[in-house]
Amino acid sequence: MADTDGTGEELAEIRSMTVLPAVREDIELRTEDGLTLVGELALPASGNVEAVLVTLHPLPTHGGFMDSHVYRKAAWRLPYLADVAVLRFNTRGTASPRGTSEGEFEGGVGEAHDLRAAVAYVKERGLPTPWLVGWSFGTEVTLMHGAEEDVRGAILLSPPLHRAKEQDLENWAASGKPVTALVPEHDDFLKPDEARDRFTPLTQLELVAVEDAKHLWVGEKHVRLVLDEIVARVAPRRAPLPTHVPASVVQ
Repeated sequence: MADTDGTGEELAEIRSMTVLPAVREDIELRTEDGLTLVGELALPASGNVEAVLVTLHPLPTHGGFMDSHVYRKAAWRLPYLADVAVLRFNTRGTASPRGTSEGEFEGGVGEAHDLRAAVAYVKERGLPTPWLVGWSFGTEVTLMHGAEEDVRGAILLSPPLHRAKEQDLENWAASGKPVTALVPEHDDFLKPDEARDRFTPLTQLELVAVEDAKHLWVGEKHVRLVLDEIVARVAPRRAPLPTHVPASVVQ
């Protein structure tokens, strides 16, 4: 027998490929140095926006792009489940099914323009409570260039700390903005104990060590954990996320 809610409506479990209702728009971002970046904005169909995630994807030279699976599932789920909008885009020189952003990969330096273009777009649209969410290489761009942006704070997924320097961490510390780092127990680049030491200059950091997880957050269990942790910071009254929804809304 299928599960039902209090009204008798049949419920469906949220699975790896579940897509939930949202208003999804293909967008373009214009950078200060004259490039056009392609992306998507997924908005709550309810019209109520609790927060906006400005996502920065993993390393494009190693397969990272706006459709990297955690971000794709965030865009599929969070507008409906948490009234959280999700902005995904390809940084310069990055390609995905949505298209290819102009320019070339610049190792986190020129990508400063890309981050600023995304934050500016959110402001132009009048969307509230923007948060930066970086994953792997995206955490480097966030740490290097995000502290002075008009954002509420930052969430870091699998930060490698390859490019960000101590001064970047100190800049975030000086901003006073909240920063959370989700660090997998079995990360390939920076494990929790080393992360605690290396993040010392970022005095307000909340470090969450995630048992059994790996750098790429493989598996539905870990995707759900990541999305729950994000929502707990950006829209806390909507956490934890449900695991089932009315079957009628599943697309």
